[in-house]
Amino acid sequence: MKNFVFISPNFPTHFSRFCRELAGNGLRVLGVGDQPYDELLPELKESLTEYYKVGSLENYDEVYRAVAYFCFRYGPVDWLESNNEYWLEQDARLRTAFHITSGWQIEDIPAIKFKSKMKACYEQAGIPVARYHLVDDFEGCKKFIDTVGFPVIVKPDNGVGASHTYKLDNEQELKDYLATRDPSVPVIMEEFIRGEIHSYDAILDSHSEPVFETGNITPIAIMDIVNNEDNAVFHIMKQLQDDVRAAGRAAAKAFGVHSRFVHFEFFRLTEDQPIGKKGQVVALEVNMRPCGGFAPDMMNFANSTDVYKIYADMIAYDSTLKTTGEKQYCVFVGRRDRRTYRISGEDLARKYAYHMRMQVRMPDALADAMGNQVYIAVFPDEAGLQQFYSDALTFAD
Repeated sequence: MKNFVFISPNFPTHFSRFCRELAGNGLRVLGVGDQPYDELLPELKESLTEYYKVGSLENYDEVYRAVAYFCFRYGPVDWLESNNEYWLEQDARLRTAFHITSGWQIEDIPAIKFKSKMKACYEQAGIPVARYHLVDDFEGCKKFIDTVGFPVIVKPDNGVGASHTYKLDNEQELKDYLATRDPSVPVIMEEFIRGEIHSYDAILDSHSEPVFETGNITPIAIMDIVNNEDNAVFHIMKQLQDDVRAAGRAAAKAFGVHSRFVHFEFFRLTEDQPIGKKGQVVALEVNMRPCGGFAPDMMNFANSTDVYKIYADMIAYDSTLKTTGEKQYCVFVGRRDRRTYRISGEDLARKYAYHMRMQVRMPDALADAMGNQVYIAVFPDEAGLQQFYSDALTFAD
């Protein structure tokens, strides 16, 4: 029996479904988390052979001891994953320490976590990348900006999501940013790309071939959602566009991705720019884990399938017999508590009762990026999708 150590199987809560399907496929699933065992979901308890509680998942030594205990009790670990961006480096460190060869090793991390280093792999795949500069001093940044022009984007070179990501529009904003930033944190500055975010989401087998593919569109930049507390919106596509599919597959090969659930982000240019022509797909960044929040469930709703089962099949059999069914658009809207909307939540739910698939409060840890009150609905056509956006997002006068 193969041993699968799942780091933080309790958060986000729907990750318990990965554990359920892995256990159903005959793997021994061993959990390491910081939540007391008695507080775990019953479904998760049933899926785990054993659970090791640590005081903090941030404490590498504690997590190391947990994995060492599992090795002592059950034998070598075959798989170790969190499927969580935050723990990717620690996952790789643990795999390296325990000679778990089924995933990224610590030496692999720079190319998949540092935005500046991702660019070489994207270029290898033939996908254009934004020009960039690693932030140093005013003179160095100004020299770069003299080439690309304002505005520019600054963000941590190794960061999660859109936190600490800003657009600088002029020299004074540049000076203010340099005066207040933490110089110990490496920061990348990029030319500003005018485009709509399109993603390639896939479960890849050991040969970097997809056993499942889909994609989403974010019409509002996640940076603006976080910094301006805008509504959070995106939707899973009814059909993955051919050029995004081609870019995603090429990127998977270039990055050497195998046996993973991935979320690659691209810009589709909304106007001609130095990086390319309007409509062209260009690189943004790669995320070597599932799209965040409730996106896996949305993929299920949009494709009439079960990505948790497909992932578990990939791990157990390197393939899947799980198919997709009727395809629809699946829409995510995250409303802000501090906003007042033209249509109340109750009326919105009533109007779209047939289409609604989820209504849920977002955990505080995710609310900055995803909104406080979430509505997820499906539509067979783009007209229904756009009407839902309008009804859900229009503020009261």
